[in-house]
Amino acid sequence: MRLIVGLGNPGSQYDRTRHNIGFMLIDLLAQRHHAGNFRVAHESFVADIHLAGTKTILLKPQTYMNLAGRAVASAMQFYKIAMDDLLVVVDDVALPAGNIRLRATGSAGGHNGLKDIQLALTNFAAMAMPPKKPLDYPRLRIGIDPPGRVPQKTYVLEPFSSVQRPKIEAALDKAADAVACWAQDGITRAMTRFNLAEAEK
Repeated sequence: MRLIVGLGNPGSQYDRTRHNIGFMLIDLLAQRHHAGNFRVAHESFVADIHLAGTKTILLKPQTYMNLAGRAVASAMQFYKIAMDDLLVVVDDVALPAGNIRLRATGSAGGHNGLKDIQLALTNFAAMAMPPKKPLDYPRLRIGIDPPGRVPQKTYVLEPFSSVQRPKIEAALDKAADAVACWAQDGITRAMTRFNLAEAEK
């Protein structure tokens, strides 16, 4: 079983804002793979799909971004998810809008959602065989452009600009394909295929 977590903030005021691109990808995956209705569990909206013949849980934490770790830990414990079978989707202000980047491991990079998940995964990492670090889980970053002169806290909570919107739609399609590749062939193959394509732009 796998778990795909898209990070965002709950509430209609945050719909389709830059910080909620993780939610947007989860919704696209649910649509592509014919998920049923989302249900409420683990302080999240949860749906089930099948990817590469394996049941996959889609998770949209309904805590705020900086508390996402407890929702992720709750789902991992309940479904008995291994660290390698977790994929977290986040926005990234260091990447241009339209770009995506997969990583098998890495730091939180200043992202509050990833920081909280890293904290929550300490016990899971220790129990892994062989033991891992709490940052050793795959993540998929989707670029939203640097904020420029706008304070980052303000920028990430604003809707995409008219220039960004078509780039973001294209990025979401690529990201959904990257998720399918990860599920079928693993994170290394997905990184080789999709990160290389981004580098060659």
